[in-house]
Amino acid sequence: MLTPRILAVGAGLLLAVPGYAQRVAVLKFPELQQRLARPNDTTYVVNFWATWCGPCVQEMPGFERVRAANATKKVKLLLVSLDYASQLDKKVKPFVQKRGLKSEVILLNETDPNTWLQKVDPRWSGSIPFTLIINNKNKQRASFEAPLSEAELTAELRKFL
Repeated sequence: MLTPRILAVGAGLLLAVPGYAQRVAVLKFPELQQRLARPNDTTYVVNFWATWCGPCVQEMPGFERVRAANATKKVKLLLVSLDYASQLDKKVKPFVQKRGLKSEVILLNETDPNTWLQKVDPRWSGSIPFTLIINNKNKQRASFEAPLSEAELTAELRKFL
């Protein structure tokens, strides 16, 4: 039997989940660059995407499954939205909530990619999705300017672990 207390706890949990899913930090490139340069032994999978990019949206569930499969390892998935900052509340947060993303999501608040693209990777033309896998302690780095399947991402990540 459902008591009022159980219903209240359940309602509270349901209301708390969307609030978590909507946390999207807005960063400028120097802040992102500092995070990616940390000299620790964590492997970062950094995926540059946008809500309007079909291939980006298609690969995201696989990225989330890879994140979950590596939750006990020193692996961090960072989803970097290249949507305009003005779209944060209208598009990015609803996208994150609707898809139940558990990975950290940031919105890169930069309007001129020419000022930062080459700093991420000299070979990046600017096409998305773009994925960077880095481990600074081990001095390992790989980049992919194409969609990655779950199997491809898993195989590439294994090279870092």
